[in-house]
Amino acid sequence: MYILTTAAPAALAWLCISSSPVLAFIPHARAALFDILSSSSNCWAANTTIYASGTAQFENVTERWTLFDAPTYSAVISPGTEADLVKAVQLARANDISFLATGGRHGYTTTLGELQGGLEIDLGQFDTVEVDTSAKTVTLGGAVQIGQVLDPLYNAGFWMQTGSCTCPGVVGVSLGGGIGRFTGLYGLILDGLTHVRMVTAEGEVIEASETINPDLFWGLRGAGFNFGIVVSATYTIHELTNSGQVMSADMILPANMSSAYFEALQSYNGSMPELLATVTLITYSTAADDVSHGQSPKCILQISYSAYNDLKAQIIANWVYLGSEEAGRAALAPILDLNPPTLNITEVTWPEVYYSAGWGFDYSVCQKSVARDLYSNTVRNLSASTYDMAFSKMQTFYADYPNARGSSVEFEIFANQAMSAVSSDLTAYPWRDALGYVSQSYSGWATDDTTTAAAAAALAVELRKDFAATSGYPELAVYINYAHGDETLEQKYGADKLPRLAALKKTWDPDNVFGYNNALPTSYP
Repeated sequence: MYILTTAAPAALAWLCISSSPVLAFIPHARAALFDILSSSSNCWAANTTIYASGTAQFENVTERWTLFDAPTYSAVISPGTEADLVKAVQLARANDISFLATGGRHGYTTTLGELQGGLEIDLGQFDTVEVDTSAKTVTLGGAVQIGQVLDPLYNAGFWMQTGSCTCPGVVGVSLGGGIGRFTGLYGLILDGLTHVRMVTAEGEVIEASETINPDLFWGLRGAGFNFGIVVSATYTIHELTNSGQVMSADMILPANMSSAYFEALQSYNGSMPELLATVTLITYSTAADDVSHGQSPKCILQISYSAYNDLKAQIIANWVYLGSEEAGRAALAPILDLNPPTLNITEVTWPEVYYSAGWGFDYSVCQKSVARDLYSNTVRNLSASTYDMAFSKMQTFYADYPNARGSSVEFEIFANQAMSAVSSDLTAYPWRDALGYVSQSYSGWATDDTTTAAAAAALAVELRKDFAATSGYPELAVYINYAHGDETLEQKYGADKLPRLAALKKTWDPDNVFGYNNALPTSYP
């Protein structure tokens, strides 16, 4: 039955008693959308919920990772069944209601902010994790986050390609590629994708794989958010090696060691061992003071700063080797030879590395409702001089704009042997020869501090040009999941992929229903 947060007795007259959602009423100005969703003729399943903006339940279901250029909604529906998901799409289409389907709500491209006052279709109830040890597959609901799949797989004796932090949705990440520490060993997350079940723009349930709708399956792997809502996805999983134990090395280096560190990083050009990966950050010395996951690195960070770092900028890095500590130390020799003044090397389980890396960096990076302005580059060449120049520019920025000291530049450098071994023609993903991904994240100032906001945006564009100049690509190249939103189609999707992608868009979504996440055109050029 309905559970109403506020309701007139007359409202009970139109209840679909046998299968009804939880509802919350909304202000008069937004009543039209709510009336469409709450009509008794819909007969939603009992576990389908509908909330309006202004209610506590609405805030919980729509909270995003970043507030910067975020979409806004008048109402949210959380379908409890696949049939209700279909119904929600059909209602939205029939009534010209713009919507976004959301899972982890971690996406940050600014094009999402083009939706204002629309409908959120929350996939939060599609959260199942089904491990098939015989078939060596896992089937995930559309909203399952990376952190939710780690233990079920590990406990079954398996692991799979995943990203670098626990909060993004697995399906959403894989539709754009899915980079991470396993690209050298197993490839992208999408390289493990074998089957999807999805709802199209017409509100139809279809499947896609190498043998079912294979052209669509090609496009789903690299530009998938343009074509439908994935209800569930099946991935290949792999038996644990080294009993699932990995080496994790955390380190902090002061400003006077930045040049040497980036030289050592550059030495991995063309020779990154397939089991090695790093997430390296340029950060203000106290930017991670509040990073904790049952522990705090505050004292470690400040000791590092006070002893070595008069400019209040530093490098924090985590290196992971998907094997034993002995082999990992050998692979990491160019970095360890620098003798980082703060160093912690441990051997931990695969799930544990997500929470322990960088002294609990995941806890900080997964905090929601933070205004983050992000820009990125994809690179196939590592350039020490460029990265050191970026370090110097960030030092100046920290000094000039203290309100933005929560900002950072992140270098995700992952081996690419397995990723690059897959033919470029097999999927829509364009950057298989990439070795690194440089992400700038700017945050910390008050919303009315337009001076700092403008300075951050200007520096971000400047650094993005700097990184592009030595990236090894002829122009700016951007991993689509990291796109700011102002890049060209070619910079996001690759010019050689666009004709086929545009044809798929025309076939599966000619009305651009799924048009808020770096939308594809229906023709190209």
